[in-house]
Amino acid sequence: MKHVSILIPLGQASLVNIEGSRQILTQVNTFMQTLGKMPEFTIQLVGLSKEVRQSSGLFTISPEVVIGEVAHTDLIIIPAMHGDQAQALLLNQGFVSWIRRQHSAGAEIASMCIGAFFLASTGLLDGRQCATHWVEASNFRRMFPKVNLVDDKILTDEDGIYTSGGAYAYLNLLLYLIEKYVGRDMAILIAKTFMVDMDRHSQSPFIMFQVQRDHPDETIKKAQEYIETHFHERITVDQLAYILALSRRNFERRFKKATGNTIAEYMQRVKIEAAKKNLESGKRSVNEVMYEVGYNDTKTFRETFKKITGLSPVEYRNKYNRELVEMA
Repeated sequence: MKHVSILIPLGQASLVNIEGSRQILTQVNTFMQTLGKMPEFTIQLVGLSKEVRQSSGLFTISPEVVIGEVAHTDLIIIPAMHGDQAQALLLNQGFVSWIRRQHSAGAEIASMCIGAFFLASTGLLDGRQCATHWVEASNFRRMFPKVNLVDDKILTDEDGIYTSGGAYAYLNLLLYLIEKYVGRDMAILIAKTFMVDMDRHSQSPFIMFQVQRDHPDETIKKAQEYIETHFHERITVDQLAYILALSRRNFERRFKKATGNTIAEYMQRVKIEAAKKNLESGKRSVNEVMYEVGYNDTKTFRETFKKITGLSPVEYRNKYNRELVEMA
């Protein structure tokens, strides 16, 4: 029987992650007992104190045990911690040495959504892949440059350390763990019981490109504004460098440093974000939208769109266009 420790952090944690994990793993035990088998999990809420009042003031959680009472565990679940991440890390430093000791003794670790920030603070994600909520991707990269963030993925699994993408992607991580520990049949049964889509593998369709202006380089901000205003035109790197009175090499270096994207990547992201918005509303065809955002080649547009969103333009329109959804 696997011992599962669901952490109850100080501050403001995701009650959905905490109770959802407890409820789903408990249901696995119930199904196993119905089948005449032994339960798979011993599940405990583990905290730094026996009572944790959420910083919102609305809820209080009572952990069953504190970390000093858990000599050994097999799986540690880290829920999302809301609010300022640097402050959340400081508030919960008391967990770090315990997590590292448990990992050294063979425990696996799973972080949910932005719980990845806290897991990364332990150093255990250095050099490993990691998923988190796409909204926090830039902030995560700044704080943890040694971690290989794959912000398009729903979940990652590397050396017994698991992470999940944004919000309800934690359900897919739980199904993945259930399949690994108990088997495919149980994972399917849980998916059907809780009506979870098992086939999601990417959070790319949900990602909205957010203009990366939280940097001090005013010249690069002017370049970004120009790209965002003239995205429907054919813009070259040399043209932008000339307008800004920079050498091409210096311009490319500064742009990458400030935004985290190459100039070409940024242009693509701006165009595709505009295309997504156009496909979500109105009755324009894919070709009409393609020309509106500055593409002339259908193959290039389709390949670029799918690379960024994980869906073809037609699939995206059929999924998110309000008029088409209402007609279905």
